[in-house]
Amino acid sequence: MEKIRVLLAEDDPDLGNILAQYLEMQGFIVALARDGEEAWEHFQKVLPTICILDVMMPKMDGFELAEKISKYNSDIPFIFLTAKSLKEDRLRGLKIGADDYITKPFEVDELVLRINNILRRTGAAVQESNEFTIGMINFNYQELELKTSEGNHKLTLKEAMLLKYLLQHENKLVKREEILTEVWGENDYFLGRSMDVFVSRLRKYLASEESVSIETVRGTGFIFRLR
Repeated sequence: MEKIRVLLAEDDPDLGNILAQYLEMQGFIVALARDGEEAWEHFQKVLPTICILDVMMPKMDGFELAEKISKYNSDIPFIFLTAKSLKEDRLRGLKIGADDYITKPFEVDELVLRINNILRRTGAAVQESNEFTIGMINFNYQELELKTSEGNHKLTLKEAMLLKYLLQHENKLVKREEILTEVWGENDYFLGRSMDVFVSRLRKYLASEESVSIETVRGTGFIFRLR
């Protein structure tokens, strides 16, 4: 199933991180930008399925960015996030072609619901399943929970993201730099050492299932082996 790529432009660092992590937990691939110019650069690189744009951003506001995106590709839907509830702002956004308009503060679940509603209307695929069966083990990515014969394990977000990425590439060699870039956001030596710790934890969690193993290919990467 095709993955949904989301461009999230939000200059509030705390809100941006919260939204990005929650959307990733829901199965979306998120490109997070802190200002309008950075968002435009991300847009041209990732060609997102949908854009979520804060109206008030430095360097280029959400309205200007939306107009550029619409000129580039008028088929890409976008949602405005704003702290304002002024009628003229809402009308301006809708005239530009916004598919939806959310006033802060809002519940993150509401944003996900609106994204999925737009994707259904536009015919784009909805996000992939967040539940996986690994032998006799059940992995619920959204709940960050791993249920094994030896009990339940509550995972950290990074543990869950790593396990999901390995599952999506089962029985294939995945290079270390690919995992670091996709899960941690950058290929860094110290993050690589941290990744090794996370892999060790996952091996312990999965030890009760004999059909599963995470093999290390020295100097290259890992293979999530499912027999």
